[in-house]
Amino acid sequence: MSESGDIFHPPVVVRPPTRGTRPYRRVEIYGRTVGRATAPEDVAEFIRRAGVDEPDLDDPDLVAWRGGDRTVWAHEPGTAEADAEEPEDAPS
Repeated sequence: MSESGDIFHPPVVVRPPTRGTRPYRRVEIYGRTVGRATAPEDVAEFIRRAGVDEPDLDDPDLVAWRGGDRTVWAHEPGTAEADAEEPEDAPS
């Protein structure tokens, strides 16, 4: 934590996978939803469109993975964060 008391938040947040037969992960950049990803390549493309030429998806200063790391693309029942996410048919 910095001396000013500010808490750092990475600019990109990848939300937990949704439930259903075609799960996706909502991607936010600076708090704004930019799309739904079904694979790490989708996340990288959203970041490229935001101006980062070669995004490192494993860089915690760039990307915060919620509900599982970049290898998790299906809902895992019983995880509080994944269970709290919106249903699959809800608008993003």
